[in-house]
Amino acid sequence: MSVQNRIVKVQKRNRALVRFDEGRIWKAILRAAESIGGFEQDLLPGINDKLFEAYGSDDKIAAFLADSVVVCLNANPHHLIANFPPTIETIQDEVVHALRSYGFQNTADAYACYRWGRHWLREGAIPADKFAGNGFPKVSMDQTLAWNRQRGCHTVAGLNEIILSGKIKPLVEESLAAYEKSLDAASAKVMNRLNAGDKLRMMWVSGPSSSGKTTTTVKLTDRLEKQGLRFLMLNLDDYFWSLVEHPTDWINDRNYETPEALDIQLLNQHLQGLLNGETVEKPVYSFKEGRRTASKPVKLEKDQILLLDCLHGLYPPITEGIEASAQFRVYIETQNVLYEGDGSTNRLTKFTDVRLIRRMLRDAHHRNHSPLLTILHWHYVRAGELFSIVPLNGLADHTINGGFPFDLPALRPFFIGDDGLLPRMEDFAAYTGFLDAKIRYERVKQLLESVAGLEKKQVTSYDIIPGDAVVREFVGGSTIKIPHNE
Repeated sequence: MSVQNRIVKVQKRNRALVRFDEGRIWKAILRAAESIGGFEQDLLPGINDKLFEAYGSDDKIAAFLADSVVVCLNANPHHLIANFPPTIETIQDEVVHALRSYGFQNTADAYACYRWGRHWLREGAIPADKFAGNGFPKVSMDQTLAWNRQRGCHTVAGLNEIILSGKIKPLVEESLAAYEKSLDAASAKVMNRLNAGDKLRMMWVSGPSSSGKTTTTVKLTDRLEKQGLRFLMLNLDDYFWSLVEHPTDWINDRNYETPEALDIQLLNQHLQGLLNGETVEKPVYSFKEGRRTASKPVKLEKDQILLLDCLHGLYPPITEGIEASAQFRVYIETQNVLYEGDGSTNRLTKFTDVRLIRRMLRDAHHRNHSPLLTILHWHYVRAGELFSIVPLNGLADHTINGGFPFDLPALRPFFIGDDGLLPRMEDFAAYTGFLDAKIRYERVKQLLESVAGLEKKQVTSYDIIPGDAVVREFVGGSTIKIPHNE
């Protein structure tokens, strides 16, 4: 299919004008799809199945999507002025919009992660060997898959068999032992750096939303404190801009997930001041009032390490001017590799869906925020992490897997059933045009319904899941103090 195109030029990042080439858009879309196993990974009956019927092959679907991008670009009359054509960034924005508009959510994520990874490469923020590609680390995913396969929990069907046969407890114990071993390795790296003479003054625990940063932070610092280290924790929530700086969108939601939701300039100034031995006036933020209400003097003692649990700890502007040798950065992600059903579809369940389920439960229990609103907000979460979290994970000094085979069985009883928290389809009636939320909801619902869950009383007791497990941040009953749940 050909479409009318009146755009002649494109403005490059250096402002040079070059010839517009639709073929480059087609190739970029096709590469993104191929990087996740093809467009088939995004096949959604009732949403984009007609496209698969009409075009059949990946290259033809990519051509259709590229044509859609061209149509959108031509709809803006400013793009038709010869010396003021669309920029590269505008074209990339339209690619993401087209992919998401037709339900190709996973392809859009892969494209966005690759796009922003290239951005950070150009900025010099990451070296070429730390480039995250589409955000799915093949080596570590293969290792996790091999671990799961050895235990028969690499598919939903296999996991269900373990649960129904009453063999979940040994799997929980082995999973947690692997996590604890990774924490031991992180602790050893910190001590090795210090013993080698590095002047470590700052430690970050970073990762996407609901990946388990708080439990990980507590457990890691506990190990290090036993070896004589002292920490000063800085609450970065106090650096949020006032609500007036966060305008609402079309559904009265606000984007707190971007790093720019924080006063980065002030934060960076304070971080540098603390490392230089200065006393800084840290703001005190009231979420009830939606603004800073006071300030508090803070000083980092010479024998203390500044501790920061933050979504955006790898974001370069936050630590600009601070030597990498003064920092130790931990990255955590819920990377449990699990195939749908019996694995015959060759489609993996999504890491981000597990985190979404975790956050729905946490928000409902501790933030008076309904699961419906969490789903509607998740597109902000995903956009933020694809820009300033996932593409930068190569900068971490140590990576921890905070995803476990027993997560879904432990979370299921809180969502499925007569008193379950999962929204109903009719709850989305006012948001019929919000395809992103519809896709996430249906996928999460199908995933939760496909898993054989534990009984709620099994989860709330400590017979199977101990009180210091990461999932306790979300299901409750944690024996670790969780600051954001207080």
